[in-house]
Amino acid sequence: MCFLLYAGTAKPIARSSWQKEAPEVHVQSLIEYDAAIRARFSTPEVQQIGSTSGCGCDFPHLMYQNGGWPAYLEAETDEERLASDCFNRVSLAALLQTTGEAVVELYGVWAGDFAEEPRIREEISLEAIRSDDFYFKERGFYRVILQDPIPD
Repeated sequence: MCFLLYAGTAKPIARSSWQKEAPEVHVQSLIEYDAAIRARFSTPEVQQIGSTSGCGCDFPHLMYQNGGWPAYLEAETDEERLASDCFNRVSLAALLQTTGEAVVELYGVWAGDFAEEPRIREEISLEAIRSDDFYFKERGFYRVILQDPIPD
């Protein structure tokens, strides 16, 4: 089973496909299988954001257990895993910044849990996503603030 990340925006994010030879963060349109995820968003556009693994599994994430999202008890020491986590976080933040929107909605779920309500809602910044200690929470819904609001 895969962790999947979806983004809600006012305008579509440019689509791109995953390439095994050169894996990057990429954007795919919804298909019939995951169309139910659309109901979780307040935006007209919803798209799946894939990590370097093709699905969202390479975005650092935590599983819901015993009423919360326990962080890893031991510090991650696998240099390859740390580099992948960093690359995917920074690439995601860069992609979101290209939207030109003030706020982007993100929702991370396991494949097949598309109709499930979020377990938590948070407002975060791009800096939070870029942080080495950031992990998406399973069924966590995020409002990512990309730009400072323009004063009235």
